[in-house]
Amino acid sequence: MAAEGSDPDEALLTGVGRGDPAAVRQLLGRRLPRVLALARRILNDAGEAEDVAQETFLRAWKQARSWRPGAAKFDTWLHRVALNLCYDRLRKRRETITAEPPEQVDTGPAPDAGLLGGDLSRRVEAALAALPERQREAIVLCHHQGLGNIEAAALMTISVEALESLLGRGRRALKASLADLAGQGR
Repeated sequence: MAAEGSDPDEALLTGVGRGDPAAVRQLLGRRLPRVLALARRILNDAGEAEDVAQETFLRAWKQARSWRPGAAKFDTWLHRVALNLCYDRLRKRRETITAEPPEQVDTGPAPDAGLLGGDLSRRVEAALAALPERQREAIVLCHHQGLGNIEAAALMTISVEALESLLGRGRRALKASLADLAGQGR
């Protein structure tokens, strides 16, 4: 059992560094769902999120042997790696320039599908995806990943005050975007 204040993943990382398959499975079971959820919410693409999660854990396995206990909390480091990989993919999306827009069929729900089908989850995810990148990141880290403001601010390399400002603007934008849903639950 880990000592109070120590990183609960350190013993597993030591096992991963030694090539212990049980440690690999346990660490994956413990951390993969959160990394995958983070990437899905930031990228809004399940396939890309799986690629990001895979690359994140490949980097973790490569670092496991040289991991220095106490230098950083593994979960924080893992979130940072996943966020950086998400940023790389978002940058690549913006950099794709074509002479003409690609011919694509919009496979998303019809504009009235959320209202007719009562699909609140899709409406919320769409509203979240429409937020500016940094606001979406702040909301995902604090509300979906369950990180505290201090840890989320450190991951985003901003002050706690800046994080709280991003959270406030993001929440207001979500509230405005979903305002038509407020009266439907009555």
